Amino acid sequence: MSKESYFEQRSVLCLDKIENILNTLPYYVEEFFVGIESRTTPLTRLNYAYDLRVFFDFLLKKTFRNKKSVLDISIEDLNALSSSDIELFVSYLSNYTINGKKESCNERGKSRKLATVRSFYKFFFNKGVFTANTAAKVSMPKLHDKEIIRLDSNGKVDEVAAMINTADSGNGLSAHQQTFHARTRVRDVAIITLFLGTGIRISELVGLNVNDIDFNANSFVVTRKGGNRTILYFNQEVKAALEDYITERMQNENLKNQDALFLSLQETRISTRAVQNLVKKYAQIVSPLKKITPHKLRSTFGTNLYRETGDIYVVADVLGHKDVNTTKKHYAALSEDIKKRAAAAVKLRDKDD
Repeated sequence: MSKESYFEQRSVLCLDKIENILNTLPYYVEEFFVGIESRTTPLTRLNYAYDLRVFFDFLLKKTFRNKKSVLDISIEDLNALSSSDIELFVSYLSNYTINGKKESCNERGKSRKLATVRSFYKFFFNKGVFTANTAAKVSMPKLHDKEIIRLDSNGKVDEVAAMINTADSGNGLSAHQQTFHARTRVRDVAIITLFLGTGIRISELVGLNVNDIDFNANSFVVTRKGGNRTILYFNQEVKAALEDYITERMQNENLKNQDALFLSLQETRISTRAVQNLVKKYAQIVSPLKKITPHKLRSTFGTNLYRETGDIYVVADVLGHKDVNTTKKHYAALSEDIKKRAAAAVKLRDKDD
């Protein structure tokens, strides 16, 4: 089994889901997906498919009520839509039902779905199928800056250390949770330490294989968004946690031939949902008022790295941001702290002078 097996399997699963969704949409939608295949990942296209399914469901319910099925909506029908129709779609996203389930989108959800529709219209406009790029006339929703939620490692309470200590000790867990803790303690400490010590994404962590780790160089290889592979480095604390986990794992004969680094109690590669649940379990004990997720642990690492280095380009590179402006947007508020510390560090003359 190759190192890429997790990501290959994920891509195949995405492609199967896309095919199933396309079977419920008009025939011409497939042309759009074929056209964007070379510049998008299967996961991105799957999200496009989900968004377009909502869009066509809206059209059937609100715009083309005389149609019996989504499949009856023609390409000419879409070409005849006005910008007001698409604006109504954005408004509809505040509270809608699809497949019998109530849903609602916040401003970011609306923005993503509108971006999908705009890409769809742009594609057919560029091919000369649409006479106007109608969706481009609809303004994207205004996005307000989100508060950056992270564990606090400054001040009287060190939530970073507390998070790792809680995973290690199990203090605060329910009686039911305690029954599993003895079996997952070393693994959970390694997972949380790796998040907080390297800032990797949850998909990158779940996709790690044992052979991706190099303890001689204190480094490991991760598969980034888009499939690119890159080397990241870890400190001695992360090394110790990973070594403890791998040593424990090697004591189980059934696990020695498993490629996946982090395993579930069923002795298969751990799922993203399981990782989300274990982070939530310990975070609720350490910081019950904050909604801490694996991505928030990533933000915690990014914050600490920026405070230590003051170099936004280093942070962007380590976190795998393709655009440094993404990093600046998330960590700009910390610049003031760094400026104040820098100003205080400059000495103009000795006190004795």
